[in-house]
Amino acid sequence: MKIKNLIALFVVLFALSGANAQAKKYIVHTVAFYNFENLFDTINEANNDEEWLPSGAQHWTSKKYKQKLTNLSRVLTEIGTGENPANSPTFIGGCEIENRGVLEDLIKQPKMINLDYGIVHFDSPDKRGIDVALLYQKKHFKVISASNIPLLIYRKKEVKNDKEKDKEKEEVTDDNLVLDNSSDRVYTRDQLLVTGFLDGEEINIIVNHWPSRSGGEKKSSPFREAAGALNRKIIDSLIKINPLAKIITMGDLNDGSYNKSVKIGVGAKLKKTELKEPADIYNPFEQMAKNGNASLFYRDAGDIFDQIMVSEEFVKPDYSSFRYWKAGIYNKPFMIETMGQYKGYPLRHSANEVGFSDHFPVYIYLIKQLN
Repeated sequence: MKIKNLIALFVVLFALSGANAQAKKYIVHTVAFYNFENLFDTINEANNDEEWLPSGAQHWTSKKYKQKLTNLSRVLTEIGTGENPANSPTFIGGCEIENRGVLEDLIKQPKMINLDYGIVHFDSPDKRGIDVALLYQKKHFKVISASNIPLLIYRKKEVKNDKEKDKEKEEVTDDNLVLDNSSDRVYTRDQLLVTGFLDGEEINIIVNHWPSRSGGEKKSSPFREAAGALNRKIIDSLIKINPLAKIITMGDLNDGSYNKSVKIGVGAKLKKTELKEPADIYNPFEQMAKNGNASLFYRDAGDIFDQIMVSEEFVKPDYSSFRYWKAGIYNKPFMIETMGQYKGYPLRHSANEVGFSDHFPVYIYLIKQLN
């Protein structure tokens, strides 16, 4: 590993150990997650991409697509550089991705090409044609295995009166659930599991994009609860293989840290001190939400649906191996709407402007002491 990649940040040193920290050096890696919001190319494929074609409702042209890639690459390379200034994220989890091709176009952008990102991507059964993926810097991370784990959920047949139906229609999202009428299966994204070595240390990363709130939060909640339960199952299986497994689970969960899918399904904890067993999971974004932070807005209410959580092994008090340090939401002024009805919201695509996303990206730092 080159010396320039071994980061000795003064802000890190002072935050961790005070004045005596000047004699210590640390490696810092940023782990990020970003909802790319409709990263579609302009090629008509065998999915529901008609809206994102030159002839579609979005009038999605090559010029707009290229601008979208430019915008995303700017954000992605800057996430976490406030306290890790010499390095763009080592890991980037992403969602709302049409195919591997758009990721290949993304990592070839001028701001990203020299970072030599690798791609882990699988096509999912999502009928809207969107997937999750992981980008990683090859010089730091070596993939040893990757798999896509399907989320099998089914619609319950219910009889509702007109008043109940009207109420359920109140909440509509871009990410509508697609049903298979022959089986009542709800087709959604797989959960991506990647295992590899980060500068020689084995870690496991799960990338998620849980079912949307299309049709209403209450009606769709069981789908996300099932996603949380699947996440828990994956975590438990990893811990069974290795009780000291280091696990990061991240994604757009379409739920807050307080919802059943996260608190009960995953079993995420608010405080580090609550973690007692290797399979316990710490969610730093729960406290951030309590403090009024947000990664997205809906009807003038902010929330954090984009979350990164870590297993108990990451929160031990020493820094002899990679540990969780701190978390953040990347929401710089250039990414924020400055006028109109949605002032203060993430600057997303509109008829007049190619924006960034309707979400702000989130990130955590992993840190390891060198001496």
